[in-house]
Amino acid sequence: MKQTPLYEAHRQLGARMAPFGGWEMPIQYEGILQEHDNTRRRATVFDTCHMGEFALSGPTAQADLERLLTPSVSTIPAGRCRYGFLLRDDGGVLDDLTCYRLGADRFMLVVNAGTLERDAAWIRAHLSPPTIFTDRSAATAKLDVQGPLSRESMERAFQTALPDLPYFGFAEATLDGAPGLISRTGYTGEWGYELYFPADRAPDFWDKLLGDGAIKPAGLGARDTLRLEMGYPLYGHELTEERTPVGAARGRYVDLTKDFIGGEVVAREIEQGPAQVLAGLRLESRRAARANDPVLHHGRAVGKVTSGSLAPSLGVAVALAYVETPLAEEGTGLEVENHGARLNAVVTALPFYREGTARRKAAP
Repeated sequence: MKQTPLYEAHRQLGARMAPFGGWEMPIQYEGILQEHDNTRRRATVFDTCHMGEFALSGPTAQADLERLLTPSVSTIPAGRCRYGFLLRDDGGVLDDLTCYRLGADRFMLVVNAGTLERDAAWIRAHLSPPTIFTDRSAATAKLDVQGPLSRESMERAFQTALPDLPYFGFAEATLDGAPGLISRTGYTGEWGYELYFPADRAPDFWDKLLGDGAIKPAGLGARDTLRLEMGYPLYGHELTEERTPVGAARGRYVDLTKDFIGGEVVAREIEQGPAQVLAGLRLESRRAARANDPVLHHGRAVGKVTSGSLAPSLGVAVALAYVETPLAEEGTGLEVENHGARLNAVVTALPFYREGTARRKAAP
């Protein structure tokens, strides 16, 4: 297992560690429920140094990214970023990622840890000669500070004012003497920031953020319950090479007015309609469904669960599942078969949790 620059810091905090995407990562510190609540109500920091960062530049970088990615790249203004997919020729999802536009011909891609090496090889193989590609993952640290009190807590920790950023906006800035980038996207549904800076500064930044106790550490366990409450997909669960993004995204994050790898397959599936789509299921109890649990309709198998958990903010269990498209209408009653038990569920519009602060125009 690989280790982030903060591995020893996690051990000192008593974190429970486990493998994730080829890395040994903190799953929890004081407990998933407490860390989930800290993020929803106050502020937490997640070690996301395992994720990958690629830099692309040059006169052909934009055109290359247009062919590689599903969303429009040419319409991303400088200082903004956009979510989308990297596809195989047959439309299967190689990764979901975020594209940052740093300048007219400078871009950064943030990719998942488990697909990093494959992503790099695929992208390199589809670049024009003038495009410069640099894998900056090893040299770059990433921390996510999330929660409604994240701005004031960070400003107090670093003794400086943060830039006013729109949702999915960013700024290149110097923080605590280190050059880096501050963005406002997030994976929790709450107001928050992603900090990119030199990897050798990771312990300093971590200690500073945790300094006065206003920001608490949170692990991947809470990160998963938070993203599930928001209905966000996770690569390897909702997104895989075996599926196009149509069933998961229902046409979002895809620009069919341009040519991109896998685009013909995606356009055809959108036109015909996917056989299955990703649906949110709200269960009647706190008993959680698990990945690969069959989804039933009047006793007939109609799909499978991809992710399931108790939703701490709601007090009931929720799940994401691919189900036959006609049955994905809000209010449809279904059942989930879990270890021999039949759990009643109802199709629910996403996100499950709707009180998140992420899209507010000003800090809460």
